[in-house]
Amino acid sequence: MRLLLVEDDPMIGASVHSGLRQEGHSVDWVRDGAAAELAIANGVYELILLDLGLPRKTGLELLAGLRRKGVALPVLVITARDSVADRVKGLDAGADDYLVKPFDLDELSARIRALMRRQAGRATPVIEHGPLALNPATHEVSLNGSPVNLSGREFALLQALLEQPGVPLSRAQIEERLYGWDEEIESNAVEVYIHSLRRKLGAEWIRNVRGVGYRVPEIS
Repeated sequence: MRLLLVEDDPMIGASVHSGLRQEGHSVDWVRDGAAAELAIANGVYELILLDLGLPRKTGLELLAGLRRKGVALPVLVITARDSVADRVKGLDAGADDYLVKPFDLDELSARIRALMRRQAGRATPVIEHGPLALNPATHEVSLNGSPVNLSGREFALLQALLEQPGVPLSRAQIEERLYGWDEEIESNAVEVYIHSLRRKLGAEWIRNVRGVGYRVPEIS
């Protein structure tokens, strides 16, 4: 999952950035509201983690501006402002959730998963596609009830494909999901992960769409 972290505190930002990357997310980190606005314009993110007390443009200004433009990207506010009035103001400005610092990384990860379930219209935490099941919380995958051992990037790629069965993802779209700004991308990395997934799941699970990309087949 590609996330944008907007946080000006270097210690908190470094901790959240490192922790979420260890969870398997691709995370880009900016330290002020104006930089966040430019990053969001790229259209590659699935969720924003937003501090409110930011330089150049506050989190509330940024959030209100996004909602005025019709940007529906989920926003999870992470802030030290813990009064009821502040929470109401943040939620009314368009935040999807509100988490007060200091917080536990496990809770942050759980809230991210909950927001993405809502965004996808799923009620259950496990993504099931026929006999294939993927659990974002535990990073477990099973096929016909048997566990399948995947690397972090293989898991992230399979999750991206399973979120919209039948819809192909291009190589560029897959790279955007798997890698952040500061991560080097090998020229054949996507093909390597696709080959590994086919070997572990069966070639029929990852289809090539000629000239477009890769997809998981729909199941009637």
